[in-house]
Amino acid sequence: MSDNSIAISASGLSRKFGSLLAVNEVDLEIETGSIYGFLGPNGSGKSTTIRMLCGLLTPSAGSAYVMGLDVRKDSEALKQQIGYMTQRFSLYEDLTVKENLQFVSEIYAVPRKQRKPRVLELLQDFKLMDQTRQRAGTLSGGQKQRLALAAATLHRPKILFLDEPTSAVDPQNRRDFWETLFELAEQGTTILVSTHYMDEAERCHKLAILDEGVKVADGTPRQLGDDIHSHVVELVDDDPNSIRQALINREGIESITQLGVRLRVLIPKSIAKPIELVKSYLGDRNPNVHIEQVTPDIEDVFVAVTEERRDTQAMQKGVSI
Repeated sequence: MSDNSIAISASGLSRKFGSLLAVNEVDLEIETGSIYGFLGPNGSGKSTTIRMLCGLLTPSAGSAYVMGLDVRKDSEALKQQIGYMTQRFSLYEDLTVKENLQFVSEIYAVPRKQRKPRVLELLQDFKLMDQTRQRAGTLSGGQKQRLALAAATLHRPKILFLDEPTSAVDPQNRRDFWETLFELAEQGTTILVSTHYMDEAERCHKLAILDEGVKVADGTPRQLGDDIHSHVVELVDDDPNSIRQALINREGIESITQLGVRLRVLIPKSIAKPIELVKSYLGDRNPNVHIEQVTPDIEDVFVAVTEERRDTQAMQKGVSI
């Protein structure tokens, strides 16, 4: 691996647990200094893929390189050069904030003269100065998150692996957390982050959508929206349920998602006039409904690509859709 513009690459990466194929031939190419997302529900293979890329789990098949290091042969060397933040708070709850960071500095063999100034720098950067002597177990969810990220970046890794890092924090802390990630990326850090939040996926430079261990789509959020095989029609009405009932199970209606008084309807691109199709089904029952064709968002993409995969699997099994 000699291309410095690519921080992480994988080919046919797979992992089995007994008869369960948790990750199925995943290919990746992640650019240096970018934020790359894994989007998918629990059980989609996000955490397993990250653990393989971190050198914590040996692949059952395929290959992967992180900063030019083979995750199979160079796993010990790799662990010293990356930052890894798990979904669960993994620091010592009975140690203070400062003691945790001091301990991590020793684990990563930060030169002794650099430890105190580096810990102080992180306490300031992550707004933990007031919690320096507080035991980690008594911190709020947002404070624990900041401490965990401070620890993961203490040794200035070139690559950060973040596994569902915002699952236990409020929206404001999530927003602040992402601001920090953008700052790190601007400084040249490559970040791979897994999430099941659609709005977080939108923030990534590029992302992969995983479904039952299979990568079903990847690219920039805009590219993913352009590439799906569906139109998106949005309907706004005070009585969205009656609209849903008029459209559900109709020919050409792939899916319907309700967001308050809005409905987002996916219709195959093979249908040239999707708005006219919707109007034909509604007839005169909702004269005040607002209908327009809109740009797909990440949730639309996720629904479209996973439904397409389900349909393909069903046809391969000879099941009628």
